[in-house]
Amino acid sequence: MIRTLREGKAKLSELVELASHGEDVLISVRGKVKARLTRTGTSATAPLGVDWARELRALQRAHATGTQKTSVDRILTAQRRDRF
Repeated sequence: MIRTLREGKAKLSELVELASHGEDVLISVRGKVKARLTRTGTSATAPLGVDWARELRALQRAHATGTQKTSVDRILTAQRRDRF
């Protein structure tokens, strides 16, 4: 389904509902498709943040040195530096 940006602004709740039921909603600007609303790939059974917490624990184990664990702040700072 293709909708204009103007329609998207006016009917965002309706379009999000359609997308949550599996319908891809394409948003066009001046006749060109610019964005897509689609169902997320997250599992409804896993609470929000479980995957993130699991990944953080794995990073902490990977960066652990001896008996002293590396702080979460240090790990996140190092990961952020890798992005730039």
